[in-house]
Amino acid sequence: MNITLRAGERIYINGAVLRVDRKATLELMNDATFLLETHVMQAKDATTPLKQVYFVVQVMLMDPASAKATIQLAGSLIDKALQAFENPQIRQGLLAVSELIGRNRYFEAMKSLRVLYQFEHSEMFPDRESAASHAA
Repeated sequence: MNITLRAGERIYINGAVLRVDRKATLELMNDATFLLETHVMQAKDATTPLKQVYFVVQVMLMDPASAKATIQLAGSLIDKALQAFENPQIRQGLLAVSELIGRNRYFEAMKSLRVLYQFEHSEMFPDRESAASHAA
């Protein structure tokens, strides 16, 4: 797998942080757990239930040594989100995320969570959605 990085960009590979000083292409020759800087969420941005789950899964991906301890926190956050949301897409998505976490497929779980953000926003802020559609 080839990954091209811009100057100054970071990549997280198997818990290590690498930064390139110029445009570079990395070729991963075997299975590795990696995360591009553009997919990294800062703790201050984990402001919704799904983003909190995302952040915890991200920690599991970036620090594989902590994954076993962090998996319980992810499960707890998913359980709370399942209780909080009625939207079927969110609920089905969270069940799929839980299953992906159980199979150590953290990147796929994060990708699934990003897709759910739009549904979460609509459920948390229904007035903003209806106001936007009336303004159009």
